[in-house]
Amino acid sequence: MSDIFDEVGEDLRRDRLTGLWKRYGWVLYVVAGLIVAGTAAWRGYDYWATSRANAAGDAYSQVLASVKAGDHKALAESLAVYGSGAPKQYQVLARFRAASEHAAMGEMDNALAAFEDLSKTSGVDQPLRDLAAVRAALIAVDRESLDQIKARVDIYNNDISPWRHAAREIVALAAVRAEDWKLVAEEARKLTDDPTTLPGARNRARVLGGLAISEAGNADGGAAG
Repeated sequence: MSDIFDEVGEDLRRDRLTGLWKRYGWVLYVVAGLIVAGTAAWRGYDYWATSRANAAGDAYSQVLASVKAGDHKALAESLAVYGSGAPKQYQVLARFRAASEHAAMGEMDNALAAFEDLSKTSGVDQPLRDLAAVRAALIAVDRESLDQIKARVDIYNNDISPWRHAAREIVALAAVRAEDWKLVAEEARKLTDDPTTLPGARNRARVLGGLAISEAGNADGGAAG
């Protein structure tokens, strides 16, 4: 992955944003998705592990095992059927997984709507609602304005939220798309200055900070290095 980042950094000094976004945008989405998943992984495991042994958990596992690997459409459909009769917590789990399957098959409108719905469902535990909101924001980066993305994650972009790292990467990605290099540098600096930022996110922040320097020539972006 570091070789990819080196290549991106080299090309950023030569090319403008439009071409870069087309060629390397997928890299930024992947790495942002990784940090979102990493931040939430322990929460999801802890939440669902307590119910794994019951019949609903067995049925959920059977649904996953019954579908051919990579058949996202079939799995999303099977999860919808399963969720209609499952206990409440497993309905939520099925909805999360189905939303991810829609995203995996490129049905971003459906995935965005599903995650937004989860984020607004009062019966869903708050940590999971927050996760859904962050996932929705990540999907929306490529379709909404910078201000809209900032509004989506504003509640998490502070010094105490456990979701702050994901929120800051998402805002930085939206700022790249908007060519707001000052904001890119600011969000990258927040990540590198935060002692709790994981190494992977810290490295990505350095890449984004380097992007801000190369595109804007703004020395302030150096703090992200």
